[in-house]
Amino acid sequence: MHDVVIAGGGPVGLFLAGELALSGCSVLVLERDQESSSPLKALPLGMRGLTAGSAETFYRRGLLEAVAKASGVDAEKIGADPEAIEAPAPRGLSHFAGMMLDAADIEASTLPFRLPSPAMEGFMTSLEAVGEVLSERDAALGVEIVRGAPVTAVTQDDATVVVTAGGCEYRARWLVGCDGGRSAVRTLAGFDFVGTEPLFTGYVAKVAFADPHQLPLGFNLTPNGMYLRTPLEGHLGMMDFDGGAFDRSRPLTRDHLETVLRRVSGTDVTLDEVHLASSFTDRAMQVTTYRKGRVLLAGDAAHIHSPLGGQGLNLGLGDAVNLGWKLAATVRGSAPDGLLDTYTSERHPIGASVLDWSRAQVATMKPGPNAPALRGLVRDLMSTPDGTTHVYRETSGLFNRYDLGSEQPLVGRTAPDFRFEDGTRLGDLLHQGQGVALDFGTDRALRAAAKGWAGRIRYAAGPVRDDLGLRAVLIRPDGVVAWASEHTPDSHAFEQAAARWFGTPETRATGRFPQPRHPITERQRP
Repeated sequence: MHDVVIAGGGPVGLFLAGELALSGCSVLVLERDQESSSPLKALPLGMRGLTAGSAETFYRRGLLEAVAKASGVDAEKIGADPEAIEAPAPRGLSHFAGMMLDAADIEASTLPFRLPSPAMEGFMTSLEAVGEVLSERDAALGVEIVRGAPVTAVTQDDATVVVTAGGCEYRARWLVGCDGGRSAVRTLAGFDFVGTEPLFTGYVAKVAFADPHQLPLGFNLTPNGMYLRTPLEGHLGMMDFDGGAFDRSRPLTRDHLETVLRRVSGTDVTLDEVHLASSFTDRAMQVTTYRKGRVLLAGDAAHIHSPLGGQGLNLGLGDAVNLGWKLAATVRGSAPDGLLDTYTSERHPIGASVLDWSRAQVATMKPGPNAPALRGLVRDLMSTPDGTTHVYRETSGLFNRYDLGSEQPLVGRTAPDFRFEDGTRLGDLLHQGQGVALDFGTDRALRAAAKGWAGRIRYAAGPVRDDLGLRAVLIRPDGVVAWASEHTPDSHAFEQAAARWFGTPETRATGRFPQPRHPITERQRP
C-alpha cells in the first residue's frame, strides 16, 4: 500500500509527487494517457506562462535552471544581478482583458519585502517542458508512475482509499485528484462544484494562413469578440461569445474555425490548413472544500476558469507546494492537529480570487453596444501607476497573503530571499522541503529551541546583507513566513509558532528526531 496515490500526471500532480517523495512518502501517480508526450502539451498549443511566484517555487526546490533551460529561456534574465543590493524594478507584466500594460508604470517602491533573487520574473514555457523536468525529478526520488490508467472508482474508509484505475485496484492512505478540469476523482468522491456558466467558446489552434497580413499580432478586441496571433508560426487564439455552446459539441473543422475567425476578426481571412485545434470556455467553477475524508483535490480538479491572464498552471502549482509538506507531515504522524485543514482555508480564497479576476476580464471583453465605453474606462484606470501596480500584485504570484492570525506584516507572505554573507540564500536552504529558522543575531535561546524540531526545521544563523529590520524569521517548507521578530527573539513565541506548523518537538533526551529523506546538518555561522 502506498502512502499517497495521485490521479493525474500533469505538472501539478508531478510537482506534488516530488514534494511528497522528498519527505520520504511512497507515492504512486496514475495517469490517464498512455504516452507522456502530446502535441497539445508542446508549443504552440501547450504554451503557458509561469509567474514570478511560480519561478520562485521552482527556485526554492533547485529546479528553476532546469525548467528555464527546457523552456529555452536564459535563467540569468529571470533573476536579479547576483551582486545586486536592491531588487530591480519588475520587467514583466500580464495583460488585463487583452489590454497590454507597461511595466515601467509599476510603482516598485510600494511593493513590500522585496530582495534580489534568482527568481524575479516570470517566463513563457510549455506543459511539455515543465513535465519533462518534473518527471526526471520524480524518477530520481522514487515516484512510481502508471500510464494508461484512468480512474473509474474511488472508495474510502477511516484508514485507506481504494482507487480503481485501468482495471486494477490500488490502495493508499491518501488520494489526491490532480486529474484536470473534468476530474473523475472530484465526481467519484462527491465534491460539490459550484460557480458560473460560460459566456464564450475559446479556441486555440495551429493553422496555416493564406493571408496572415490581415491579422495583426497580439490581442485584438473587436465588436464580435477577440482574436490573438503570437509570433509562433500559425498560432491562433479566438474568443467567440456564443455562451459556450460550441465547446466540444462537435469536431473542430477548418470550415468552422474559418467561419468563427472571419466573424470575430471582421475580415475575409482564409485558413489553408488546420494542423491542431482545441476548444475551451470561461466556465468558472470551484469545489466548496479541497478535502473530503482521505481524498483531496489540487489544480484544475479543484477549480476551473478561462485561461485569460495565464493563471491556471500557476494556481495549481501553488496548491501543490502548499499541500505537499502538510500531507507529508500527516503521513509521517508529525503534523499538528488541523494542519491538513489549513490547505482548504489557505488555498480556497486564493482560488476564488483568481476566478473573480478571470470573470472580470470576460465581462470587460464581452461585446455589446456599451463595451467600447467600458473598455476605455478600464484601460484608462489600469494604465495609471496605481492600476498597473494593482495588476502586477494580482498576477505576479508574489503578493498573496494567507491569514495566519498575526499582525506582523510579513507573516503569511512569501519570504524574501535573504542572503547570508557567504552567499548562501534562503532559497538554497529550502531545497530539501524543510522549514527554515533564520537567526540574524545568533541567539542561543533560539538555537536551542530550534533543535526540538531537528529534521523538520533547518536552523541557519548569521548576519545577512539586508535583514529588513528583522532579527529572526521562521519559514514554512512552502516558503511562507510563519513567524518573524523585529526584536531580540522570544524563544517561547518561536516555539509556539513552530509547534503550530511543525508539531510537537522531540525530546532531546530520547535521541528521537525525525529524519528527512536527505539528512542535512545544522548551518551555523560565526
